[in-house]
Amino acid sequence: MRQEVVGTKPIRSLEDALDRCQTLGMRLSRQRRYILELLWQAQEHLSAREIYDRLNLQGKGIGHTSVYQNLEALSNQGVIECIERSEGRLYGNISDSHSHVNCLDTQQILDVYVDLPPELLRQIEEQTGVRITDYRIDFYGYRVPESEESRQAMTNP
Repeated sequence: MRQEVVGTKPIRSLEDALDRCQTLGMRLSRQRRYILELLWQAQEHLSAREIYDRLNLQGKGIGHTSVYQNLEALSNQGVIECIERSEGRLYGNISDSHSHVNCLDTQQILDVYVDLPPELLRQIEEQTGVRITDYRIDFYGYRVPESEESRQAMTNP
């Protein structure tokens, strides 16, 4: 049911992200590469400040303005994901359609791919009169303690 933007391949790797930049005619500056490499290495959602701090800790000198400008350009072109939160924007490496699990303990945002049953999508379409072509779901919860996780796995094979 999920549909990709016509004519574009989903970005699932650093190479895909670099290819998309080139396809879009975006200049692949050293700073832009640093940001993309970091997002693919980190595999988590980071603020612009965290990206700036991590790159500078790695010895990759990059200015605040450069980080913000590159993040804005990359997210506007759909190369990276930008999530708006009350505490600010967070950036992630996956830009194609996916859902999020928001851990309320750690404030971590985990990317997940969820396929809803076709009958549920039909029910939503009937209720709203809107043909569903894509969706993103935000889940919220707390970490399950390991002992409880093991019990759940044994009772729900």
